[in-house]
Amino acid sequence: MKVRRILAIAQKETIHVIRDWRSLLMAFSVPVFLLIIFGYALTLDVDNVPLIIWDQSDTPESREFISRFTGSPYFSLNPGKTDHYDEIVYAMDSGTAVMAMVIPYDFAKKIKNDHVAKVQVIVDGSDANTATIALGYAEAIARDYSIKIQQAEIRKKGELVPDNPTDILTRVWYNEEKESKHNIIPGLIGVIMMVISAILTSLTISREWERGTMEQLISTPVTKGEMIAGKMLPYFVIGMLDVLLIVGVGQLIFDIPMEGSFFLLMFMAAIFLVGALGLGFVISVIAKNQLVSTQMAMVITFLPSVLLSGFMNSIHNMPTAVQYITYLVPARYFIYMLKAIYLKGIGLQELLWDVLFLIVFAIFMLILSNVLFRKKLV
Repeated sequence: MKVRRILAIAQKETIHVIRDWRSLLMAFSVPVFLLIIFGYALTLDVDNVPLIIWDQSDTPESREFISRFTGSPYFSLNPGKTDHYDEIVYAMDSGTAVMAMVIPYDFAKKIKNDHVAKVQVIVDGSDANTATIALGYAEAIARDYSIKIQQAEIRKKGELVPDNPTDILTRVWYNEEKESKHNIIPGLIGVIMMVISAILTSLTISREWERGTMEQLISTPVTKGEMIAGKMLPYFVIGMLDVLLIVGVGQLIFDIPMEGSFFLLMFMAAIFLVGALGLGFVISVIAKNQLVSTQMAMVITFLPSVLLSGFMNSIHNMPTAVQYITYLVPARYFIYMLKAIYLKGIGLQELLWDVLFLIVFAIFMLILSNVLFRKKLV
């Protein structure tokens, strides 16, 4: 491994990148674009659920009950009066309502007579997550309304309102506002860097084959290791600049707090980039075609990074067999480290095993690149 040869290959690859302004534009604009689009569009918070209500009772009691929902940030009441099931069906089918509530005629009468007043709630289950959370909100509001009525009846009788036998005092650590963007943005950084890094290097060798310049490289005294290192070096620099860029965008636009060390984050990103770039190089060697390389890179990096890394849903909720598969996904470790550094301020000691896995992943990709790449025309 001679540094002069590595730098010569790196200089050649840098010239390719600079001349191919589309790739350079993609390298810096796509990560920012994806971060902004997903940062604003992707949210796990459920609020302003469209609600349609058919108030058959139309009494002060029913209007007070409805006010509990209209005054909540979790529901948004559809304008206009509803007086038929067909209107509810149309609203649910057209998507203008996710939840419907039917208050019966005898609602006020049953409340006044200390009977159970049953209210029908219909929810659109096509989005199971939203349906479950919205039902939880509705049940909590109804429960609070029932407690208020019971307390009012007790006061009317001149009796003291008993204290609740239990009282839960809650405190949320690491994300006190419970904003999903604080969890999503660090995870997005990991997904974006995995995809972009692999795509960039997946074009290196395949581009040489398509342009017919591989013969010239093969005829030089440059070794396989020197060629791999030289070709990866420019993209490593671009990848680190991308990390700086999207971390800055996340801070400026989304105001994501970083409780941990910025230098530790960059150190983790550097290790992760080496492995991701090595994976892209392996894809490029196997495919020998830029279109196929790009498609392979997207399938191999994007889908596992989104579905099996814990980015969108908790790994603990996955089937046991799938949980074991996630241990083979590098993005799982990097995304965990990003969230730990951003939200928890965890140091290197707590992340040691995750760092070791990324180091093993990087070394394995470099070795595999060296084994698969051959300085031969066939």
